[in-house]
Amino acid sequence: MARFTSMEHLRFLLFDVHRVEELFSHERFSHLDGEQAWMIIESAKLLAEQEMFPYFKEMDASPAQYDGKGGVRTHPQLQTIIRKAAEQHWIGGYASFEHGGMQLPEMIFSTGHHLFQAANNGVEGYTGLSAGAAGLITSFGSAEQIATYVPRIFSGEWQGTMALTEPQAGSSLSDIVSAATPTGKGHYTVKGQKIFISGGEHDACENFVHLTLARIQGAPAGVKGISLFIIPKFRPEADGSLTYNDVHCAGDFQKMGQRGYATTHLSFGDNDDCHAYLVGEPHKGLSYMFQMMNGARISVGQSAASVAMAAYQASLQYAMERPQGRLASEKDPSQPPTLIIHHPDVQRMLFTQKAIAEGALSLAMECNRLYDLTQVTQAEEQQRHQLLLEILTPIVKTYASEQGSRSAALAIQTLGGYGYTTDFPVQQLYRDLKIMSLYEGTTGIQSLDLLGRKVTMEKGKALAFLAEEIQQTIRSANAYPELQKHAETLVQELHRIESVLGHLTRFAQKGEIDLYLADATVFMEMASYVVIGWQWLKQATVAADRITKKDFSRNTEAFYESKIHTLHFFFRYEMPHAEACANTLLAHGGLTQVKNMDYFA
Repeated sequence: MARFTSMEHLRFLLFDVHRVEELFSHERFSHLDGEQAWMIIESAKLLAEQEMFPYFKEMDASPAQYDGKGGVRTHPQLQTIIRKAAEQHWIGGYASFEHGGMQLPEMIFSTGHHLFQAANNGVEGYTGLSAGAAGLITSFGSAEQIATYVPRIFSGEWQGTMALTEPQAGSSLSDIVSAATPTGKGHYTVKGQKIFISGGEHDACENFVHLTLARIQGAPAGVKGISLFIIPKFRPEADGSLTYNDVHCAGDFQKMGQRGYATTHLSFGDNDDCHAYLVGEPHKGLSYMFQMMNGARISVGQSAASVAMAAYQASLQYAMERPQGRLASEKDPSQPPTLIIHHPDVQRMLFTQKAIAEGALSLAMECNRLYDLTQVTQAEEQQRHQLLLEILTPIVKTYASEQGSRSAALAIQTLGGYGYTTDFPVQQLYRDLKIMSLYEGTTGIQSLDLLGRKVTMEKGKALAFLAEEIQQTIRSANAYPELQKHAETLVQELHRIESVLGHLTRFAQKGEIDLYLADATVFMEMASYVVIGWQWLKQATVAADRITKKDFSRNTEAFYESKIHTLHFFFRYEMPHAEACANTLLAHGGLTQVKNMDYFA
């Protein structure tokens, strides 16, 4: 079986770097211990190996396809995957006992999903969407809504989705026009169109539960007038039967990647009989939906890291098996070719992939840890964890998706011409990964969120907390001489961010908000290098500690040395990009704010 992730690295992150076992001291997670947690992860690995990975290529070659009649045909294995994932609680395992879940920490639940994402990233989307939709209903729905929909979603019988995007309104949700009309009978009727709805129709589930944003008649303009509704394809009746609810799949989108993952165009209320059930209070839909959207952004970031990891593992395996050429120092042509992994440039490409994939995965786990802590802490401590999660969410989504694409491109480059062929998986992984920079808000949207909202929220408190976390890691790293120079570099980069923000803030203070945000994506790139550098310093500090103590009970000395070596690599080859971004930002003055559109001619 080809290797699509590193269980050694996962165990290292889960137990040594991010210390999942500390969660088990809290009442919510006290039913677990470390041994049980790892057994759960190993069960996910088995499911990924047996039911998902073997069909990765097939699902790309035989994509989800609209049947012309309102249905979408998918690979026959999809139904088996959803059913077995549901049986093993990989849809509802995060939920509380009272809602039928296993009350797993997100750190464990998402680590299981990492394995699915690395093995067959498209099919994981179906279960991940259902998990998010059910979570939204349990958080804000009525007792009746929870009882009606959540068990059937957790069982895998019904697919949960999120329906936001409309033909005329992509990321600009203030422009949605889907209309909800009250009936006075306990439901609304909805009319409208939604596009790019992942999992919105397929033949592996019998019903679909669309968590849909729409405007109630007479609602305020903009995002303040958006409400959240449950719209099933087949509405449950009092006698337990299902009635068609005037939700029609008008087509699907054939895509560059994730071809086994159905992406649909839905039409609501063509026959004026689409019943919609309000979730929570009117006009608060977007605030409710942000729970699912923020969770999805972290999940997309993790998925990008997972696909990059799979591409890295595939290129690493190839490099260790493929003989080609000789080292420049070898002058004797009669000597046999060397394996390409011995060539310095191939090593550079492999270490770049390793630094990106493992660093991004560590940041995703950091976010999942923070989410778990928001569930078990209170007052100021909870606020700290929430603000840290807020500021890291756009970073993990963006870094993993943008740099993950670069990493997967390097995987193709490592294989050379073979990497471009369908004989090897890296070209498919590259195609699959690109969508991650578009899902749940493009890179530009995430960058505006970071610089325009997260950096300034609570008068800069989120950024201050993040700086404190990084400084704490710097202090720990300074105990090890081989890490001190990188700790000092991280100190300098924190000062550089402070200088850049001081420069940009002057535009905001003058009311020039467009100029302040014009290079938000450059700021995102700079911040991302610093945050991933923090994650690598954190990993290397743990590794240095294990080597110093000669504690090789979990991993070998070479494993820990590899973490320190990758830290050195990251700070030499990747971190200098942060300074380049800062130079661009400090020279910032409107090059991207031209008025004459002829400049683009």
